[in-house]
Amino acid sequence: MSERVHDIELPEESQREMSFWDHLEELRSRLIWSLVGIAIGTAVCAFFADAIVNKFLLAPAIHAVPPLKIQNLKPYGQLMLYMELVFIAGVILSLPNTIYQFWKFVQPALYPRERKYIFSIVFFSTFFFVLGGAFGYFILIPNALSFFSGFGSKSIENIIDVQAYFGFVTGMILACGVVFELPMLSFFLAKLGIINQQFLKKYRRHAVIVILLVAAAITPGPDVASQVMVAIPLYLLYEISIIVVKVTRSGKRRKEKETE
Repeated sequence: MSERVHDIELPEESQREMSFWDHLEELRSRLIWSLVGIAIGTAVCAFFADAIVNKFLLAPAIHAVPPLKIQNLKPYGQLMLYMELVFIAGVILSLPNTIYQFWKFVQPALYPRERKYIFSIVFFSTFFFVLGGAFGYFILIPNALSFFSGFGSKSIENIIDVQAYFGFVTGMILACGVVFELPMLSFFLAKLGIINQQFLKKYRRHAVIVILLVAAAITPGPDVASQVMVAIPLYLLYEISIIVVKVTRSGKRRKEKETE
């Protein structure tokens, strides 16, 4: 029995107790490295600032039917706008490093077997965020802008404030990126033992109703086809979350049996 106890894997924090100041120092270190990554990402994006604004962010307005006209209302508007957009782009570009630094901070509380999955978690967290951002950029934003530009009286010309336009575009991209993190959120909740696959399956019908309401809320206009186009990926994410939770809980139960 004593030999078996020595084989049990313990979290790193159990092997070496960290004081409050150790945790604080580790947090400071990880925050600094995260900020360094954001600074590097911002510098890189600043070099491509014109391409980011003209070829990427303005493209949905140019290709809207009819095209939207964008105007700047402040003398320093474009300068502040470029700085803001470059910073947001830098934050997104440095997202893998930020996620990695977060997991390095919580690493002492992980089991040795769990620590080897850090790079996979960083990859899939980034993947789902980029997938969500792409969904917002290529599907939601073009449909929304075409609806807004064609809605209302033809006697009123739509000339959109540049701050409002870029706020809408970047907000939509970031929001979709966060929503698409649902499988990763489910993974964390399953790791903490808060949810399991039975819970998600039991409330699947309720989730479908919520998904339809969310799709109706974020989809402009009464077009049912557009709402369904938004609802389908959200439902697929929910089903993926069930699979993720099932695999996570199964692995956790297997480890618990091994340590008995």
